[in-house]
Amino acid sequence: MPSNVKTRVLFHSRRLNIYLVRYSQGHKIVPHVDMVSEGRLYKFNCVLIKPEAGGQFICEKNIFNLFGRFILFRPDLYQHRVSKIERGSRWLLSFALIQN
Repeated sequence: MPSNVKTRVLFHSRRLNIYLVRYSQGHKIVPHVDMVSEGRLYKFNCVLIKPEAGGQFICEKNIFNLFGRFILFRPDLYQHRVSKIERGSRWLLSFALIQN
């Protein structure tokens, strides 16, 4: 069975990671908080392609969320999830920055 998530690492360093991620139909992300060993974690997600149905990003608190396409949040502090993708796929460009 093929994976519902395909991740390509575009850049990786100690403080900054950039990923291109494709979530396929049927996938969902359960509520969670991302753990970091030290510092503060910020994520800036750019939704390149929204699914035709489902796949909504839900977070307890965003720094900002512009049209559900450009989202800045603290995944180390606030629970977040993505609802089940009912139809289509979701493409995401994700920037993860750790600030000490």
